[in-house]
Amino acid sequence: MAELEQGDPMPDVTLTGPDGPVKLRDKIGKPLVVYFYPADNTYGCTKEACAFRDQYEDFTAAGAEVIGVSADDAASHDGFKAKHRLPFTLLTDPGGAVAKAWGVRGLFGVGGRVTWVFDKAGVVRMKFDSMIRFGKHVDEALEVIRKLV
Repeated sequence: MAELEQGDPMPDVTLTGPDGPVKLRDKIGKPLVVYFYPADNTYGCTKEACAFRDQYEDFTAAGAEVIGVSADDAASHDGFKAKHRLPFTLLTDPGGAVAKAWGVRGLFGVGGRVTWVFDKAGVVRMKFDSMIRFGKHVDEALEVIRKLV
């Protein structure tokens, strides 16, 4: 699988959800935001997740779903969601295989931070890659989602 770029179709991948396997292609039919982040309960990841939380109603009002992905396990995700009242799904990418395949690059052995927006047909309409501009991931994704409606 090559790096996932704007204009590419959604790859056929399965990640681990709170209730078992989740095929991302099953989400085709509405706009989808998928953001990869390094780890639960770290400074930048908490800032980013809370920014998505704070704008979540804007995403859902536009008909979009938001999904966060990291290599953390379900128990870690459950605690992270509860602690920060996150209303969206967090999925696990065991060993970071999907992140690596999609081109998520980290620094110094820490996972990367990349956000994709897929349209209703499952085509990438935006890719935003920045380890330090936490809130910009949300701003950029919401701007694209609003244009898709």
